[in-house]
Amino acid sequence: MTARPVGPKVPPMAKVEPFPFPNEVYPDDWFSRLAREDLFPGGAPIELDLGCGDGSFLARMAKQFPERNFLGVERLLGRVRKVSRKSIVSQSTNVRVLRVDSNYAVGWLLPPGFASRIHFLCPDPWPKKKHANRRQMCRMDFLASLHSLLEDEGELLFMTDDEPYFLEALEAQKGCDFFAREPWEEGDFFYARTDFEEQWLAAGRTMHRLRLRKLPRG
Repeated sequence: MTARPVGPKVPPMAKVEPFPFPNEVYPDDWFSRLAREDLFPGGAPIELDLGCGDGSFLARMAKQFPERNFLGVERLLGRVRKVSRKSIVSQSTNVRVLRVDSNYAVGWLLPPGFASRIHFLCPDPWPKKKHANRRQMCRMDFLASLHSLLEDEGELLFMTDDEPYFLEALEAQKGCDFFAREPWEEGDFFYARTDFEEQWLAAGRTMHRLRLRKLPRG
C-alpha cells in the first residue's frame, strides 16, 4: 500500500461577509442627497447618531424605543460591522448604519428635515489650538448643516467628557440664533449610556450635556 503524501494543511475557507453588510445603508450615488425612504420605509421618527462607534448607544435606544428608527453614521468598517451584528443579534429592525465620514454625511449626503433628533456624543475634543477648527460643535457652518437635517422643533443633543470643549460650545451658542437651549439633566428622560460613558462615570467623573431645539431661520 502506497503511503499518501503529506502536504501542507489547508485552512478552512474564511466566512465571507455579505456586502453591503446587514442593516447597512449603501447609496447608489455617493454624490447626491439620499431621500428619507432610502434610510427607512414608512413615517416613523428617525434619530441620527453621528460617530456611533460600536453601536452600544444605538442598540440600547432601539430596544427602548421600538417605534422609532435609528441611523448610525460611522467611518470605520470594523465598527460598522459591530453595529450591524448587534442589531441582528438583538433582532432590531429599527437600526441601520451608514459607513461614511460624519462631515460628508452631514454636508452632502443626508436628506434635509429627516431627523427628529441628532445625537452627537463624545466627539474627539481636539485639544490642541492648531486643531480648533475641527471642533464641530463650535463651527457655525457645521451647526447650520445639522439644523438643516432636523425636522421642525427637532433636537440636537451633544455630550462630552471634555469640559473645555463644552464651554467653547456654549460660547458658540451665543452667536447662534437658529437653536434654543433646553434643560437637560441626567434622569430628565431615558437616555442610553454608551460603554465609554459608563466607564467614565464609574471613575467618578462628569459628563457635560447640551440640548438644543431647532428654531426657524430668519
